Amino acid sequence: MRIMRILPVLVVALAVWAWQARTPRPELGTPAASSFDAPTGFQSGARVETMGVVERVLADDNSGSRHQRFIVRLPSGQTLLIAHNIDIAPRLEGLARGDAVSFSGIYEPNDKGGVVHWTHHDPSGRHASGWIEHKGQRYQ
Repeated sequence: MRIMRILPVLVVALAVWAWQARTPRPELGTPAASSFDAPTGFQSGARVETMGVVERVLADDNSGSRHQRFIVRLPSGQTLLIAHNIDIAPRLEGLARGDAVSFSGIYEPNDKGGVVHWTHHDPSGRHASGWIEHKGQRYQ
């Protein structure tokens, strides 16, 4: 029974290690391109698709459209806030610290690393659908 609890953690750790191993690293002494260097290439308004581990589950943002909020740590060490609109898409049930998630959405920078939103379908069809995968289920 204990192995069933440890197995998902091992799978996530192996996936993170493999992802880090194929991510190019700057040479020693090379200055970082910016204070936000991971994942490289994230630009304001860009669609991003990556994975991370839940570092903190925050209270819902209930002003305006309701959003489930949580912070993920990417394999690079960078953290991102995920703002998942639960007026449009289902809430991620049972989300907890240490859970692995994959996600696709729109990135916006901020002084804490950035936020990813539009992690759901667009009812008006103007945006590509975003999503979050958690424990084998896709939320959009």
